[in-house]
Amino acid sequence: MSKEEQKSQAPGGWIGFVAGVASGFMKNLVGHAPDSIKVRLQTDTVKRYNGVIDCCVKTYKTQGVRGFYLGFTPPLVGWLVMDSVMLGSLHNYRRIIKRNFYPKEEKLDLKGLVGAGVLAGWTVSFIAAPIELAKVKLQTQYGSKTESKYSGPIAVIKDVYKTNGLGINGLFKGLISTLIFRTNFITWWGSYELITRGLKKNTNMNDFWINFTAGGASASAFYITAYPSDVVKSYLLADDRFNGSFKSWKLAAKEIYQTKGWKGFTKGFTPAFIRAFPANAAALAAFETVLRVTGASSSS
Repeated sequence: MSKEEQKSQAPGGWIGFVAGVASGFMKNLVGHAPDSIKVRLQTDTVKRYNGVIDCCVKTYKTQGVRGFYLGFTPPLVGWLVMDSVMLGSLHNYRRIIKRNFYPKEEKLDLKGLVGAGVLAGWTVSFIAAPIELAKVKLQTQYGSKTESKYSGPIAVIKDVYKTNGLGINGLFKGLISTLIFRTNFITWWGSYELITRGLKKNTNMNDFWINFTAGGASASAFYITAYPSDVVKSYLLADDRFNGSFKSWKLAAKEIYQTKGWKGFTKGFTPAFIRAFPANAAALAAFETVLRVTGASSSS
């Protein structure tokens, strides 16, 4: 079968959204527990924890295994939706960019791939903002189940909407900080493509393990560059003193620096970095596998 015939029989842009669902499931399954520890360390303003191990021990003593999976439901549902939107958008932005700017090339160049990645990050931010708000509010409840303010994500959403409405002071409080955080997708998708090319050229690994390795390594690179903005995002979402404006984002960043110094922007980095490789390796391997099995090209 010729390449033209293969292209004509390949599924349309919708397959990217389906592949994204597989990615979201794997990401949350592997990554939620270390993410909970990360958020608790990021938002600890009273020196409750003395590092990762201490946070794990105290969480287990006061809340048991349940403490590691508080807020599990919103990201489970959320990652299915968010990865579907993010990776579905990524797949379609690649198709659009290639069709309009690189029609004669077999595949997109690095600039096109990175551009598609950033656009996908901005697109999913509008879905991610309320989901991440609910997740952080639940993850930063420190008492027993009976002492918790919120019983689940719906309770958070109802309370925030009733108190502050839908805008950037309400359910979309985290939109600006989420857009800033996801602009760092430049690093993620740029390094993903470079690592993928290097592994294909210099190793005998099959496609699955190339995707797995490149997915984990590129996510690790992304968190190194993006982590300070993630700290500010969590800090802002957890504290009702801040609204969702860019001015508040700057005030939150300033307060972190004034109270904790530069180290404040690295709180919780260890569990985030540990989580980044396996969660995203599994997620992107799942995404690429679905595209490959269905005959779609990940880089169009």
